[in-house]
Order: sequence, then structure tokens, then C-alpha cells
Amino acid sequence: MDFVRFTVILLLATFLGAHQTHALDKPAVERQFQTWLKTDLWPRAKAAGVSAKTFNTAMSGVTLNWKLPGLVPPGEKLPKEQHQAEFRSPAGYFSEKIIGPVIAGGRARLEKYRSLLIRLEKQTGVPGRIVLAVWGRESGFGRASVPYNAFEVLATKAFMSTRKDMFEDELVAALVMVEKDHVPLALMKSSWAGALGQPQFMPSSWLAHAMDGDGDGLADIWKSDADTLASIANFLKHKGWLAGRDWGFEVTVPDSVSCALEGPDRGKKIANWVALGVKRVSGRPFPDRELRAEGYLLMPAGRSGPAFIVTPNFYVLKEYNTSDLYALFIGNAGDRIEYGGGPFVAKWGRVDALYRSDIAAMQRRLEKKGYDVGGVDGLPGFKTRRSIGEWQVSTGARPTCFPSAEILRTLKY
Repeated sequence: MDFVRFTVILLLATFLGAHQTHALDKPAVERQFQTWLKTDLWPRAKAAGVSAKTFNTAMSGVTLNWKLPGLVPPGEKLPKEQHQAEFRSPAGYFSEKIIGPVIAGGRARLEKYRSLLIRLEKQTGVPGRIVLAVWGRESGFGRASVPYNAFEVLATKAFMSTRKDMFEDELVAALVMVEKDHVPLALMKSSWAGALGQPQFMPSSWLAHAMDGDGDGLADIWKSDADTLASIANFLKHKGWLAGRDWGFEVTVPDSVSCALEGPDRGKKIANWVALGVKRVSGRPFPDRELRAEGYLLMPAGRSGPAFIVTPNFYVLKEYNTSDLYALFIGNAGDRIEYGGGPFVAKWGRVDALYRSDIAAMQRRLEKKGYDVGGVDGLPGFKTRRSIGEWQVSTGARPTCFPSAEILRTLKY
């Protein structure tokens, strides 16, 4: 046997032996889980007003679902924060293969539910086109499967995940739904992440925002389209949707206006942005009601993609999903559902082959230089983008406000 082959076999045996030594005793973990249900979860549920009957019925037969992602069994170390995911161009998020079905499905339902959507807009201020876009994005208008037992998912993640406290809160909220609001146990189906029904509400969101849209006394976000639409509109209302205002407008931004002016904390009256040379790509003027109100510069790809003046309602959409791209998707889809039109006019530029760990490295280096990047998370949010732009200006470079391989190399020195 040659030395290389022997070495490979020895290393493989060592690897397998180490993993056999530390093999997880799943039956033992399952017993810990059942004990945790009785000694930890039940007292919390009882304090929240959940009866023993409801608790026992809901948790009957619930076992750990080992197939769920992000699990950290007792005794195992929390995984180190991973930033190796590839950093991709925003263009893929707006593929017509993805947004097209949302638009087509929304248009078909715009007429079908016209009277309901008009009523909901009067009650909440949220336009029907926006509600339809959220519905389509979240569950394909109810076609997406939510096959999991919500109590199994939430209990598994409350017992062994990286966000145990959050999932325990949601598990108690799910029990309260059944106890106080008389949601049938059979309805309590969720995604693998514990999100419920067609609007993909977590249980705490259901308790705070779910709404009966068809008058039958139950906010059934699983089977009732009317309840789903009402609940989405109510969520956005509660999060601060401003009636009568749009979500935003695609614009052109002259070089004289720095991309580092981006962000909800650097707003100006839209009339002032116009005075600086910012124009709508459509060539039409901004509505008079918008000119008098505050707007915010948004450049999600810096100088390498579409630019927008957004309103506070854009940030309300981000309450549903914290991504800038998600809120832009909803805004664009909603506009196209009701008004027609097409994708954003400006094209998304090329993105260098980077990893999230590279973005995180940039963020750490910018922080050391005194810039507020909004935290080292490997995601180029608006604070990271504008910090890049501000740093570029300090070096005498034209600000692009977006990560690149060149910026990563230059920041090393």
C-alpha cells in the first residue's frame, strides 16, 4: 500500500471514528424534549391563559422534526455565523418568471374581489393592488403548500434552533390562538418556518392583525380568500400605512446628487429632490400631494441599478419582509397589476464575484474607519452602501455606493 493511499485511509478512519464517538443520541434528545414540554413550555402557556385541555390536545403526538433547517440539538455548539453565501445581483429577484405570475394572478383577482378591495381600502387605507401583490408573493394566491403541523414546527424550533426564544414566544401565541380565538386545531398548518396560511403570518402576527373579511366570525387565513386579503390590509394599516400616498417612484439621479444621501434618515420633501435634479423615469411630474411630502432616496445597487424616491409606505412594506428588494417587488408588482407597465426601466448592473464574507470584511474595515454600516452582517443595506460612497468621496473617487472587488482590495490598505 503506497503512503498517500495509507494516509487517506487513516484520515478517513479518524474522521469516521470521531463522528461515531460524537454521534447524536436522538432518542435521548426526544426524551429531553418531552420533559421540556411539561416543565418549561406548559407553565408559560398556562400563564398566558392556555388550559390544560388545549395544551394537551395541541401537543398530543408532537415530536421533534429533525428535517427542519437551522436546528441546534442540546449540548451542540451554536454554529458560527456563516457569511460564505454568494453575493448575487438583485436582477434575479425581479425575474419575469417570478414576478409575472404574481402580476397575472393579481389582475385576475382584481376584478373578482373588486368590491371587497374597495371596502378594505376605505377601512385601512391600503390599496387593493398592494394587498394582491403581497398575497401573490407570499403564497401564490394560496396555491403554495403549508403542510406542516404548526405545533410540531414551532416546538421543534423552540427547543433546538438558533432563535429558540422567538420560537417559544410564537409557540405560546399559537396555543393562545386555539384557546382564546377558537381556531380549530385542524387549521393550524404552517410552512417549515412556522408561518401560517396564505399571508404567511407568524402566530403573534395572527393575534395582532388577523381580520375576518367574510363575516363568518373567524379570521381563517388558510381557506378564506376574503380573510386573507383583510388580514394583509390590516397588517399594513397597523404598521403605519399612510392612506393616499404611493410607495415610491423610479427616478434618475444626476451625478451632482450623491448616492450617499440614501436612507430613511436623510429624507427631504420630494419637491426638494426635484429641485436637485431628480426626475421620474416616466417623464411625468410627481403628483402634487407627493411633492409636498417627504421622500427618501433609495439606490439598492448604488450607481449600478435603478434608483427610487420612496415614501414612508415603502418602509411599511419592509415590515412584512425586511428586504429592500422585497418591498420593491411588491411595489412594482402592485403597480403593474392595476396600471400595467413593465419592469423597472434602469437595468441592474453587473455584480463582482463576492461572498457575504467579503461584504462583512468591508463592513468591519469601514467600521474601523468610523463609518456606521448598520452592523456587520454581510448584507449591503443602505447604511453600508452609503458608507462605501462616503469613503469613496474621502479618497477622491467617484462614489458608486456598492460593494466591488476593487473596493474590497483597496479597503485592505
